[in-house]
Amino acid sequence: MNITIIGASAGVGLETVKRALERKHNVTTLSRSEINLPGNSNLTTLKGSATNKADFKKSIEKADAVIVALGTGKSMKPTTLYSDFAKLLEEVQREANLQIPFIVLTGFGAGESGQYNGFIMKLFFKFLLKDVYADKTKMEEIISTSKLKWVIVRPGLLKDKPLTEKYRVETKLFKGINIGSINRTDVADFLVKQAEKPTELNKYVSLSNK
Repeated sequence: MNITIIGASAGVGLETVKRALERKHNVTTLSRSEINLPGNSNLTTLKGSATNKADFKKSIEKADAVIVALGTGKSMKPTTLYSDFAKLLEEVQREANLQIPFIVLTGFGAGESGQYNGFIMKLFFKFLLKDVYADKTKMEEIISTSKLKWVIVRPGLLKDKPLTEKYRVETKLFKGINIGSINRTDVADFLVKQAEKPTELNKYVSLSNK
């Protein structure tokens, strides 16, 4: 199938490109930076901005599913990247009546999930990640109230470890949910498999290796 990956040059986005290619999909990427991968006939890379309408529309022309893995790197400064993208996505949806699924990466701590973090993580978010996650929450709100077909994916603390394909998938928030860390490779695996078969449409999915 044809999968477009938005924000594909690093982190979970880059791992998602690798995983989609491993699973023999045709992949189109959109990112500001070059993608450091060996040449692959199934990979088409577009350099551009996720918040530029022409760039975005070009990237999804042939897509059967879209994975959104936007990130701001290690920056903890206030941003509007996520909400700006969501507004553009909603605009394109209204114009084109998109029927393909959008698998959207945010993080455990966005939206209502922030209430279910442990004490230490709540402090971490309050003093370091508050602004970034406020904008991720805005993105979730815009997308979840649109007419898009969406899955919002909230992984726990991300780790750089090999793929296990063994992770916990929670679709409801509850006391003691205990979402811990998860490998970026495993998050990528879930994103690609949801693109292939979106079993969790219109759900918020929490991911953890434990």
